[in-house]
Amino acid sequence: MGSSRCGPGAHPVHLWPPHFAFSGHHPRDLGPHSGPALLVSLASEVQDLHLAQRKEMASGFSKGPTLGLLPDVPSLMETLSYSYCYVGIMTGPFFRYRTYLDWLEQPFPGAGPSLRPLLRRAWPAPLFGLLFLLSSHLFPLEAVREDAFYARPLPARLFYMIPVFFAFRMRFYVAWIAAECGCIAAGFGAYPVAAKARAGGGPTLQCPPPSSPEKAASLEYDYETIRNIDCYSTDFCVRVRDGMRYWNMTVQWWLAQYIYKSAPTRSYVLRSAWTMLLSAYWHGLHPGYYLSFLTIPLCLAAEGRLESALRGRLSPGGQKAWDWVHWFLKMRAYDYMCMGFVLLSLADTLRYWASIYFCIHFLALAALGLGLALGGGSPSRRKAASQPTSLAPEKLREE
Repeated sequence: MGSSRCGPGAHPVHLWPPHFAFSGHHPRDLGPHSGPALLVSLASEVQDLHLAQRKEMASGFSKGPTLGLLPDVPSLMETLSYSYCYVGIMTGPFFRYRTYLDWLEQPFPGAGPSLRPLLRRAWPAPLFGLLFLLSSHLFPLEAVREDAFYARPLPARLFYMIPVFFAFRMRFYVAWIAAECGCIAAGFGAYPVAAKARAGGGPTLQCPPPSSPEKAASLEYDYETIRNIDCYSTDFCVRVRDGMRYWNMTVQWWLAQYIYKSAPTRSYVLRSAWTMLLSAYWHGLHPGYYLSFLTIPLCLAAEGRLESALRGRLSPGGQKAWDWVHWFLKMRAYDYMCMGFVLLSLADTLRYWASIYFCIHFLALAALGLGLALGGGSPSRRKAASQPTSLAPEKLREE
């Protein structure tokens, strides 16, 4: 049995995720949490089990438990139970069958904490909810669809996408925090800190299961496996690439594991375009999704080439100024792409983007051209030393 089953949590408590009327979007807008995504993951886990069994048969001896490996192939009833598990049937987050199985088969289910982590995670949600209500009231999205909006001066039209994206973030922050709290209340996804669990994937290090309730209670636990949003890092990371990493984190793991890695190309930008295309398809057939998602690879290519060409040549003070400018442009790029995501229709999206002269598209193309002219390398080949992740010296977290 895999040693990742070392995460006891509290007994299940039903805390239903928020209603989708609050988010204003179809459930799939929160990511691929529904049956198909879970079954894709389960099929991969079953394949890993078969591969491990064949290797054992070929070698003639058992290598013992493997991290994250299933003990056996689940039955039809077990598969259906996993697909319709109440902690993920609405807003998510995505979780693997291995995580679900660890939750069901906890050796000491009362040992892990739930109330204190839940309160630590939940405290920002009321503030985010108030900010959502205030910003959406002062800057309603419907105004962008009215003819009178386009009679406003260009600076006003440019500014409007900022509060629209702010309201968009606030409502999703509330929805995802509430969904995570539902998991925490059920003790779902609790693993010892020593297992170094990652969002979506689960434990990354072997962790022997505790042998007694006392030892189980003495361990320190976290809920990183079901963590779906890092609000601080989403807002204050420097690059477009990192902003994707901290948003909808369990689904980002799913996309990276099952879409990005299987892309029919080795180029980082083209792999990203393939991933974004399939992500747009998953969200629905609204043209705004495709326009927004397929703008991301252009931004990734532009920031990668230009950063590779210029940032390393700057002094420490110049690099700090670069990061602030990069962060500002990253946020404006997401503001811009958000308009397609919320306006949805081709006509409304292109009308708004045209009213601000497709500024982000042209800026990204100019940055890409400058980076290529200066000999900037591929985004996938940049050195870690030139890749800041946050503007702050230390990342603040709710947990």
